Parts: sequence; C-alpha cells; structure tokens
Amino acid sequence: MVKNKTERHHAVDALRVLAILAVVAIHTSTRTIEAVNGNIDSLPFSFLINQVSRFAVPLFFLISGYVLELSYPKHQNYFVYLKKRFNRIFLPYVAWSAFYYVVIYPIHNVNFIDALVGGNASYQLYFIPTLLIFYSIFPLLHEIYRVLSNKFVLILLIVLQLFLLSRDYYVHPLPIFYPLDIALLNYVFFVIGMVASHNQNTLFRWTKKYAFVLLFLLFASGYAVTHEARNLYTATHNYLDYYSSWRPSILVYTLIFASFFYFIFDKTKRFQKIAHKLSQLSFFVFFVHVAVLESFWNLVGKQLFENMQTSVEKAVYLVLFFGIVTGVSYSLAFLVHKMPHVSKITG
Repeated sequence: MVKNKTERHHAVDALRVLAILAVVAIHTSTRTIEAVNGNIDSLPFSFLINQVSRFAVPLFFLISGYVLELSYPKHQNYFVYLKKRFNRIFLPYVAWSAFYYVVIYPIHNVNFIDALVGGNASYQLYFIPTLLIFYSIFPLLHEIYRVLSNKFVLILLIVLQLFLLSRDYYVHPLPIFYPLDIALLNYVFFVIGMVASHNQNTLFRWTKKYAFVLLFLLFASGYAVTHEARNLYTATHNYLDYYSSWRPSILVYTLIFASFFYFIFDKTKRFQKIAHKLSQLSFFVFFVHVAVLESFWNLVGKQLFENMQTSVEKAVYLVLFFGIVTGVSYSLAFLVHKMPHVSKITG
C-alpha cells in the first residue's frame, strides 16, 4: 500500500523532537566544557554528547525544506505566503530577543536593533535570521524544483556545499556577512528536504533495504565527527573546532542520521501522538531553554558541578542537567500553550 504525504508527518514530528533535544544537549554539554576551561579530556562524556548532537541545526533546515515543499499551495501570492510565515516566526523572535537582551544578558556591546538583525541577543537565536532567508527564497526554489531535483544538479550542489564547508572549517571562515554565511553553509540541507518530500515512498524503501548499513554508517560517521573535532581542538585549542556544526563530516552524518531515523519513526507509530505534541511545543522550547539553563546554572548548577570529582560523576551530572533543562522547558511550553493566543507571541 502506497502512503500519501500526510501519513508520514509523524516521522517528521519525531525528527523535529530529536533535533530540539539535540540542541539542548549541545548547550548543556557546552556549558560543562566551558566550566573546565575547555579541558575536554576531563569530560569525555560531555564531549561525546556535544559532538554526536551536532546534527541538530542542519536537521532543522532539512525539516524546514521538507515541510515547506510539502505544504506549499499552488499559485499562492508571494506576499501572502511571506506574511503567513513571518507572522508565525517573527513576533516570537522579537519578543524573545527582547527578553534575553533585557533580562538574561543585560550586559552587551550592541544596541537592540543590531542584536535583532544579528540574532545574537542570545546564542541560540542566530538560527532564526537564517531561517528567514530560506523562507524568503523558498517560492523561487519551489519554482525551479525540477532543476534542483535533477540528480546531476543535486550532486553538483552537494559537491559545492562540501567545498564551502571544507573551506569554512579547515581553512578560514567564509568572508561573507551573517546570516548569509550560515545560509550558504546549509542550503543543501534545505534543498534535500524539499526533494525528500516528493520521494517519501522511495526514501522509505531505500532506507528499509539498507537499514543495517545505515546503522553502521551512523555509528561510523558519529565517531568520525567526534574524532575529527577532538584532534583539531587538541592541536589548535580553538573552541570552534569542536563547536562548529558546519563541517563536511557533519553533512554526511546528518544525512545518514535523518535517513535512518526517518525509517525508524515511519515504521514505528506507537508514539506518534506524543511526538506530535512535543513537536508542537518545540518552537517554544527552542526559545526558552537557554533561559532555563542559565537560571539553573547560576542558582545551583555551577556549584553542584564543581563538587563533581570523577568523570562518572560529571557524566551523571550532565544527564541530570540535560533532564532538568529539558523537563522545565517542555513544562513551561505546555503551560503557555494552554493560554489562548499567548503562543502567538511566545512561539
């Protein structure tokens, strides 16, 4: 039986939940690494979690391309489309930027407008201006979909993406202003998401056929991402060597990760209701989790971490830290979404 497009939304919901959990994992593990002044050898578990979670933001771009292409109505007016998309994302972005600018990080060296344009009122917010770029150009990409989906064009786009990622990571950051540089380092995820939305049945059959191969490649690529970052950071002590999510190895790792878990979630429908609910709350969690993280860390988290002596104790601490930030963030999201119209402002 061939499934239609709407029947596979639960797999995308589940992938979105994994992506937001990975974002929280990156930020909680990074905080513990910062607390030991970048001594990754003392926090092997934190470093591992930090690296294997690096699929998070690329996967968000892939999901965005998938969902937009899947839901884009024919012959929609560009400005009507833009208004609908920007209304959903821009007001929460402004509101949360103001909250972080005034309440969480009140000491800064840029004015609010610059922080808004640069997405740096808080460190997770850089994602939004880049997403708005993709939203803005999506109707054009939709019009040339047949060209983009040609296998030779797609291969060319992937090769070009690998070149840009290699230059940015191994040589020198792209000499292009933000957020255009982030968009250029992620365009292939967005395009592949669009293509995947038109080839769901083919994708499922392919991933089913090669599921065990994908599982092996998933572990291998996750190891490669971690090993590469460890070696480069040990040699240079440049934190961007492990903190950057824009690497050729992460492109490969993310595509394998997305393919494998798309198959797993499409095959297993037991948790689709809870995945759908958590997915609906993920936008709010994306915005709020850093405030929860900072509050917990400053109140008791830092002192508790400093009392941890062994690697095992620090690993247990990270699990608890992640659990608290995730649990509180989703609880707040659940409560806020019970309030009529509030989510239009908060996401």
